[in-house]
Amino acid sequence: MPSNLPDQELIPEGRTVIGPEPFQFRCHPDVGCFKICCRRLELYLYPYDVLRLKSALNMHSALFLRKHVRLAPGSHPFFPSVMLNMGDDDEHTCPFLDEKGCSVYPDRPTACRTYPLERAVEKREGETRLRAHYFMTHHVYCLGHGERNAYTLDRWEREQMLYEYNLMGDLWAEIDAFFASNPWQGEGAAGPLQQLAFMVCYNIDDFRAYASQHRLLQQFALDRNRRRRIEREDEELLKFGFEWLLHVLGGPSPLRSR
Repeated sequence: MPSNLPDQELIPEGRTVIGPEPFQFRCHPDVGCFKICCRRLELYLYPYDVLRLKSALNMHSALFLRKHVRLAPGSHPFFPSVMLNMGDDDEHTCPFLDEKGCSVYPDRPTACRTYPLERAVEKREGETRLRAHYFMTHHVYCLGHGERNAYTLDRWEREQMLYEYNLMGDLWAEIDAFFASNPWQGEGAAGPLQQLAFMVCYNIDDFRAYASQHRLLQQFALDRNRRRRIEREDEELLKFGFEWLLHVLGGPSPLRSR
């Protein structure tokens, strides 16, 4: 019978695996360390994080990228990651932190939403679905671990509204794993195909204009209701964009041409 525990190399250093047993944690304004974790961050953003943040700020995604994001090494050499720019004050504070706390809390990034847990996924040989694992961080400054409040993973995911973030994160993990196969046809770093992929993943507003200009939705056999959702909702457009990139780059895309 296959183990539900993660492979050893998947467990980050200094983390412990969270299983079905409850864990203790609570963060609130009266805990002594409140907002300390919002400073000096190395905060990676996933495509869905960028989508939610730019919408919360009512910004065009291209402007959000210019103002709030910098490129960083990815999980492999063939596609970059993006990180949130911290403030230029002495404490390098998150730009969305105010006196009361997180000003974008309903749309906060995956890493903030999941904290103090971290989530990782793996796909084992012979399996078609990703396995998800959670790990507990142990930062000495965090006093929330001492709060008398027990959580199960199911309750944590519900209260932190992680379902959509996890769903989109898993789709991104599949795409990024495909990018790791270096499907760029030898064009080198920042070539036309990589720039196209970056636009699809992180600049949803420019991709919407691109999709309209090139009539992408009309090129594929899409259910009418799904086409309407894609035309209306950025999240659905991002899902379509992931599938379209696989189609363009020769990956296992579910899209079928008309």
